[in-house]
Amino acid sequence: MSSLVIDLVLFGLAYVILIYLMATMTKNSIKKKGSGEDDGDGGIEDFTPPKIDLPPGVQWPSDSPKSRRPEPVEY
Repeated sequence: MSSLVIDLVLFGLAYVILIYLMATMTKNSIKKKGSGEDDGDGGIEDFTPPKIDLPPGVQWPSDSPKSRRPEPVEY
C-alpha cells in the first residue's frame, strides 16, 4: 500500500473517532438543557429597536411632520 492510502485511512479513522467523541460529549448537555427550567441566559428582554444616530439634516420618514403637503406641480 502506498503512503497516501495509509494516510487516508488514518485520517478517516481519526475523523470517525472525533465525531463519536463529540456526539457523546454533547448528548449530556442537550438532555440537561431540554429538561431544566432554565429559559435562557437571564436578564431583561428588550425588543425595542435601537435609536440610530443619523447625520445632521437626515431624518426618518416616521419622524417627519405630518401636516406638510406636497406643492402642486404645473405642467
